[in-house]
Amino acid sequence: MPEHVRLPVVVVAGLHRAERRRAVQELLDGSVNGVVLHHDLRDAPRGTVHRELRDASDTIMTADVPLTNDCPCCALREDLLPELLRLAEAGQHGLAIVELWGGSDPHPAVELIAGGEVDGRPMGESIELAGAVVAVDPDRLLGELSVSDDLAEHGEHTAPDDSRTRAEALAHQIEYAATIAVARGGEAGLSMLRQLHPTARRVLLGTGELLRAALGGFDVAAARDRVNPALALLPQQADEAGVATLVWERRRPLHPVRLYEALELLVPAAQRSRGRFWLANRPELMLAWDAAGANLAVEECGPWLASLPDAAWELYPPARRAAAALDWHPVHGDRVQQLAFIAEGLDVDGVTELLDSCLLTDAELMAGEAGWKTLPDAFEDLLEPVS
Repeated sequence: MPEHVRLPVVVVAGLHRAERRRAVQELLDGSVNGVVLHHDLRDAPRGTVHRELRDASDTIMTADVPLTNDCPCCALREDLLPELLRLAEAGQHGLAIVELWGGSDPHPAVELIAGGEVDGRPMGESIELAGAVVAVDPDRLLGELSVSDDLAEHGEHTAPDDSRTRAEALAHQIEYAATIAVARGGEAGLSMLRQLHPTARRVLLGTGELLRAALGGFDVAAARDRVNPALALLPQQADEAGVATLVWERRRPLHPVRLYEALELLVPAAQRSRGRFWLANRPELMLAWDAAGANLAVEECGPWLASLPDAAWELYPPARRAAAALDWHPVHGDRVQQLAFIAEGLDVDGVTELLDSCLLTDAELMAGEAGWKTLPDAFEDLLEPVS
C-alpha cells in the first residue's frame, strides 16, 4: 500500500447482537473489499480470545489468542493492532470493520486504535479511524435501562472481574459513539436514544445510509471530552413520547447525609442519570454521578479549579479552564451541581424537590467551609475517606 494511502477503520459496538451484526454486514456489503475483524470474548473468563477475520464471501481466518493479564484492552493492543497493521500493509482491503464484543466499551478500543503503536510504529501512519458506530434496538432500550442485570449473567462480560451491568454498558456505548445504527422501533425508545445522545447521527438499518455516516470521520478528542464528567455537556431539558430529561443545576453545596439518604429514591427515579456534583464536607473535590439500571457509581474527578492557586490552572486542559471561567460564581467559583435525569414517566417535580431538599439550608451555608467539613462523611463507603 502506498505510504499516503491509509486503511479506513470503523469500530462497531453494540450490546444488541442481532442489530450489531446487521450493522456490520451493511458496512461490509457497501464497501469495496471490506473485511471484518472480530474478537469473540465468550471464553475470556477462561483466558482465551477467539479471533475471526472475514470478508463478504466467507471466513478468511480464525485463531485462538491468550487473554493477557485477564485484560481485554491488552488483547486488543497485542493482537488487534498488529492485525490491523498487517491488513493495511497488505493493501488488499478498502475498509476494516472492527466488531467489538457485546459488552465492550468502545472508548478504550477507539483510543487504542487511534493512538496505539506496534513495535514503535504509530497506527496513524497506516490506518485512519473513520468512524465509531453503536447498533441499538430501540424497543429493548427502555426495559434494559430499567434493570440491574450484570453482563456476566448473560455471558457478555469482557473479563473475569467485569462487574458492570448491562444498563451501564448500554448507556456508555450510546453516549460515546458518533453514529447510532437503529432498527425500527417505537417512539418511546427512539426518544430515549435522542435524549441520551442528542448530537449523535441516527441511521436506520437497511436504508443503505450507514456506510456514508460511518465514514464521516471521528474526533477522538471530542468523544473523550464528551464522556469526561469534568467536561461533558449534559443533555437539554426535554419531554417527548413520554420520555423526559431533567437537568438540575444549583450552586450551593449538597449536605452529605441528606443526599446519601435520598439515594434510594433518586437512583431508581431515572433509567439514566449522570453529571457532576459537590458535597459540603468535600468542597475541593469534583464528583461524578453515573447511574443506569438502578445502580450508582460515584467517582472522584479531581479538584474544582476554585480550590487551586492560579498557577495550577495551567495543569488542566484549556476547555476545562474556559468552562470554569465562563461560568464562574463569585462565592463558589466553578463548583456546581449539574445532574441530568432521563426516564420514561420521569417525575420531574418530585426529583427536583428531593434534590433541592438535599442542599444546605441558609443557616448551614452560613457556617462556611470550616463548618461544612465537620459534617458527617456519609459517602465513606463510595469514596476515599476525607483526609
